[in-house]
Amino acid sequence: MSKLLEKALKDALSENKCVLGTKQVVQTIKNAKLVIVSRSVSEGSLEKIQDSAKSQKVATLPFDGSSVALGRLCGLQFRVSAASLTSIPEANIKAIIKESEKQ
Repeated sequence: MSKLLEKALKDALSENKCVLGTKQVVQTIKNAKLVIVSRSVSEGSLEKIQDSAKSQKVATLPFDGSSVALGRLCGLQFRVSAASLTSIPEANIKAIIKESEKQ
């Protein structure tokens, strides 16, 4: 995945501007600017996240890896099935989404 996404995730985690986990992401989606969802998320949880994101006009990014890979990308030793970034510049969001579409 992109270096830009990795940097954005690590910066958000260090500044406590990131929410991890599908349930927590759904609960705090109104504060999010970008939601990243791994392919390990169940269909039901994925639908909840996407519906909530659409209603709040939040960009979602499907992560083309497992929850283990997303956890490693965050620099964590555990699985992360979904993450939402609450503080990320709009330009970075567009660049991350554009880069993921190329892959």
